[in-house]
Amino acid sequence: MSIIANKFKGIRAALCTSVHMGKMTRAHNDSNILCLGGTITPVAEALEILDTWLNTDYIGGRHDISLGLIKEAEEEMFNGKLWTAPDPSMEK
Repeated sequence: MSIIANKFKGIRAALCTSVHMGKMTRAHNDSNILCLGGTITPVAEALEILDTWLNTDYIGGRHDISLGLIKEAEEEMFNGKLWTAPDPSMEK
């Protein structure tokens, strides 16, 4: 489900199999859709992951760079253009 969800502009879906993953994907990636494996995640653990995910804020900072690149890629791809990542060796 996260694979297809991430095909849509503005969606940052994350498949989380642990509380730590739920926390990190919100804090670092500002995920806005939580995906859980229904047959592999016990209900109590799924609820704990959900609670953590809902109560974790995006921390920004250096992570804004990645989200900026995602936004740039989305703008290009959704305009029918091919996006290529910037060459890190060309920066600065």
